[in-house]
Amino acid sequence: MRQAGRYLPEYREVRGQGDILDTCRHPDLVTEITLQPLRRMAVDVAILFSDIMVPLAAVGVPVRIEPGVGPVVDEPIRTAADVATLRPLEPDADVPHVLEAIRQLRKELDVPLLGFAGAPFTLASYLVEGSPSRTHERTKGLMLGEPRVWDALMDALVAIVLPHLRAQVEAGAQALQVFDSWVGALAPDVYERSVFPYMRRLFDGLGDVGVPTIHFGVGTGELLAPMRRAGGDVIGVDWRTPLDAAWDRVGSDTAVQGNLDPAVLSAPWDVVRAETDRVLARAASRDGHIFNLGHGVPPGTDPETLSRLVDLVHERTERREAPR
Repeated sequence: MRQAGRYLPEYREVRGQGDILDTCRHPDLVTEITLQPLRRMAVDVAILFSDIMVPLAAVGVPVRIEPGVGPVVDEPIRTAADVATLRPLEPDADVPHVLEAIRQLRKELDVPLLGFAGAPFTLASYLVEGSPSRTHERTKGLMLGEPRVWDALMDALVAIVLPHLRAQVEAGAQALQVFDSWVGALAPDVYERSVFPYMRRLFDGLGDVGVPTIHFGVGTGELLAPMRRAGGDVIGVDWRTPLDAAWDRVGSDTAVQGNLDPAVLSAPWDVVRAETDRVLARAASRDGHIFNLGHGVPPGTDPETLSRLVDLVHERTERREAPR
């Protein structure tokens, strides 16, 4: 779930202490880091090494990733004048390094490559708060108190995120994931009014790219139905919502991704195995289940545990041809 193995010692060796956004500007490094997990485990897809803040930095937002903190925006966006400083993304000019890395990876990979971007609300939460937030108070205050400014901000972010995703497909990405990591902080009616229209526009704008799309959020049990209506071929489900309950909310014809609690990975192996079996039992061998974590791999996770987990899921879900 977390791209490229921030939990791997070889990743930390390659990256060193530099800013992750700077690493993302070097296609050779991106290619190497993306490939690292595949050398250790038989995962079914490679996830492009990048960061959701890459397109914002590319259009001039003064953002940095502080270790142990996350994205920090030096000049938060709080007014209509601030929103006016955002411009649409021009992928070939602004993120050529991302596109070159994708082209390089397609030459190296024998599994599909997943590209991704942050969703407008999640990006807005960083832009408005100025750093990660548990409450998103300023973001909600802007959304509810100044709806015209909020709408302008979401319009601007769709004009950044949509071309970023489309360009990844044009460069060779074979699936896309949209991370709305913090949208679970919203009540359903607020989501419907202030986020849904922009997510619908975003996914409508991806309707002709010809690759599967995944719509992911955390703490979104009460938002799963409107998220499905907003778009996405696959809906991500975190560990708080059982998979069978999630299917009831999004419809049996929709694929779901999830949903092992990442914290389980720090437990003894017999616990990991038992909890994995619980997730698979909820899935009940139905078509349209992507086994995954409910959120990112904790950085301190033992890579051997992940390798064993991948092998276990493959063993448990192997579909043998029926005898003739």
